[in-house]
Amino acid sequence: MLGPVSDVLEQLRSACRLVAGRARHVQVIPEAVPAYAAGLPLGAPPAPDADPGAALHLRRGSPEVLSAFWLTLDAINFGSGWFPTLRKRDGRSGYGTVATGLRENFEQHGPWSAEELTRIEPAELAAVLGQDPDHELMGLFALSLRDLGARITAEHGGRFAVVAQAAGGSATALVERLQHWDCFRDVSEYDGLRVPFLKRAQITAADLAQAGVAPFTDLDRLTMFADNLVPHVLRLDGVLRFAPGLVERIERGELLTHGSPEEVEIRACALHAVELIVAARPGTCAADVDRLLWNRGQQPSYKAVRRHRTRCRAY
Repeated sequence: MLGPVSDVLEQLRSACRLVAGRARHVQVIPEAVPAYAAGLPLGAPPAPDADPGAALHLRRGSPEVLSAFWLTLDAINFGSGWFPTLRKRDGRSGYGTVATGLRENFEQHGPWSAEELTRIEPAELAAVLGQDPDHELMGLFALSLRDLGARITAEHGGRFAVVAQAAGGSATALVERLQHWDCFRDVSEYDGLRVPFLKRAQITAADLAQAGVAPFTDLDRLTMFADNLVPHVLRLDGVLRFAPGLVERIERGELLTHGSPEEVEIRACALHAVELIVAARPGTCAADVDRLLWNRGQQPSYKAVRRHRTRCRAY
């Protein structure tokens, strides 16, 4: 087991470094990192429409409304293993479909209160998101939002903005708190290691900061937001190498089991690779690299190749 570490994000970095050293199905290619890191357009002015997510999200509102939007969205920011089965809208991806539906509902009706979230039903969410109420993902979304509502009601007086305020200007402190909420829990086990990926807890901190409602001073402490798209980009770009058998399984559309060695290695090795990229590019941080690679993954050349899918509440 890992020895004592200063916080959960350092534990995550340490665990992923160890997983990368032991991995049997996924390999980080360290010699590819320096040139790859040097070639990333980090810090360059964004090109027009460079962020495919910009049009999906609520951009205006009081700190309370914006906090409610991002906490609500990130509490259901999972389901990539089910996305191929969703009814897409406006040419959107699965995530884009969910985010757009939520944004429109906020614009038309305002946010759900924390108390309302505690009793939200799958059918109500399905109507907002344009989905079949019997779809498995709607039930999982409802469970996550009920927990979110209960936590904010019990711990923050029903006020969404207080969640970030209570972190005292620290993204790390927010992640430390959210890791204990069912709606943000994301911890895997690998060869005796505890790997607290906490993808959605971390992206919540980044989203609240970008929305201007959380002036965090330690965003550089966040890691990559471990999902199934950034590892895919890193594989196609030659920074990760998957075993031939794993590639075959992915290409034929086989779902990987959440928490399986292969699935944990994909996420952990990608996270460690991003740490190497950050080390090779002083002045940047993992969240910046993640955002750039996630946006790159929206390009047709990356979408034309299948990436791994896992049905879970982590991503």
